[in-house]
Amino acid sequence: MDHHDDSGRRRLRGADRRILTALHARGGDPRVAAAARVLSRTGEHGALWLAAGLAGAAVDPGRRSAWLRGTALTAGAHLVSMGVKRVVRRPRPAHVAPRVPTLGRHSFPSSHAASAAAAAVAYGALGARATVPLAAAMCLSRLVVGVHYPSDVAAGAA
Repeated sequence: MDHHDDSGRRRLRGADRRILTALHARGGDPRVAAAARVLSRTGEHGALWLAAGLAGAAVDPGRRSAWLRGTALTAGAHLVSMGVKRVVRRPRPAHVAPRVPTLGRHSFPSSHAASAAAAAVAYGALGARATVPLAAAMCLSRLVVGVHYPSDVAAGAA
């Protein structure tokens, strides 16, 4: 590794910390903090997205199989991200106080972001337009509550 690569990584880590610190500060507003906590809780293990997919399958019998495929895609994205997290083992941010408890101590990638992005793609293709802004809000909530770096969220969404 050369010096240029090392300095680039340091700059990226610094930017990650600065962006997280700025977004975490938005949680100083009790309304923002409350909304971020709700999104974080409902996103645990992709619960919100899995429930939405199953509800779509129940109320749209003509496209039931498409909804169930989208639900399976969402669950699969979540499971893959959990596997990557166990390999990478990046610790959660320590320079901000978390506003929600976490089920695990590893940060990269964000499984909330993985399931949210998968749901936005799958259910958005079925016409559920609200999933895209809701998924974006879910991703941002992980920064506001201080449990992920921006790069964790970006990797999870990718």
